[in-house]
Amino acid sequence: MDEEAFSGVRVVELAQWVFVPVAGALLADWGADVIRVERLDGDPYRGLATQGIGTDSGGVNLSMALANRGKRSVALDLRTEQGREALMRLLATADVFLTNFRPGALRRLGLDADTLTARYPRLVYARGHGFGVRGPDADMPGYDSSAFWARGGLGHVLTPPDRDQPVSQRGAMGDRNGAMALAFGMAAALLRRERTGQGSVVDVSLLATAMWTLSSDVLAALQGGTPRSPSGREATPNPLVGSYRTSDGRHVQLVFLQGDRYWADLCALLGRPDMAADPRFADMASRRENRVACMAELDAEFCTRTFAECKELLARIDAPWAPMQAVEELLDDPQVIANGYIGTVSEDGLEYRLPAVPVQIDERPPPMHRAPEHGEHTEAVLLEAGYTWDEITALRDAGVLP
Repeated sequence: MDEEAFSGVRVVELAQWVFVPVAGALLADWGADVIRVERLDGDPYRGLATQGIGTDSGGVNLSMALANRGKRSVALDLRTEQGREALMRLLATADVFLTNFRPGALRRLGLDADTLTARYPRLVYARGHGFGVRGPDADMPGYDSSAFWARGGLGHVLTPPDRDQPVSQRGAMGDRNGAMALAFGMAAALLRRERTGQGSVVDVSLLATAMWTLSSDVLAALQGGTPRSPSGREATPNPLVGSYRTSDGRHVQLVFLQGDRYWADLCALLGRPDMAADPRFADMASRRENRVACMAELDAEFCTRTFAECKELLARIDAPWAPMQAVEELLDDPQVIANGYIGTVSEDGLEYRLPAVPVQIDERPPPMHRAPEHGEHTEAVLLEAGYTWDEITALRDAGVLP
């Protein structure tokens, strides 16, 4: 197999749950040797039951697999001096230290950025956190539903004003978006080190990820506006941007930002040349002025056709639109299949499918490998770090290893 982008890069990961472990998995996808250090009782994420894809799945814990595919697992008790020494021996061989432990915990373990970068000047020290490393809440615990969805503004922006309770986020949305940013940061720091010989400290927070995701709304706020989701389509200035309901209760999404470019063709496609000739809809300005009437005409057309008929019809126009699909329909979407956006793990008698990393190199997705069992590679990794079997046995007898 050709060498992968991160072949030869070793990442020591001291992290749990989703955000930071997913960042490690992204590097592992492209060839990095990612050694995840778990506590003796394991990452608590291993025990989470969620959506029928965690411990409640009745089979492979797919949540854990997605966040930890392709890694090796070492179990250590870092509360002991011997456990911390074992970690330091691993870090001596590492290119990246990846963590989501809070600043206070890292300081108590002697694993804070100042200590490790002084001891290992070439080390890339990468950390993901809830709210940033400075400020009054730097040491506050943060999950994506708190730091990203709630404090980061997404829940507020996406909840209609007439709804009593905020819209709930989907699982780990902020975590996986933040992980992409953290993987990018690690790649940038490794490239910088190649040029300078010096390691860097990389930081990504869920709060910053939310603000980046909501950049358009943040820009509006910076201009003095109050961004909120509109209560109805009538607030949309362009009636050719929005969703339209079909006769069987589905929707298609039009995104004709250049309305004048597509209006005549759409009217012809719908068999409505009268709409193209109607002075109320002659151009962007007039359609905006008469958007309620324009939407009503389009509603009347789309609601007479089924979802399948609308898809077949719109496929004839070279314009940006899409069917509003259910997630399960993605599994059979020809574009998903053609581009390998869902990968298959087939190792050690196991076979299951996972969403692939969205990045492809040379027009191919990375190969998928299974996630490790808790502490599966402890002995092998310690042997690589120079421990003898007698020393490993002594660590186990002292309760440092499981």
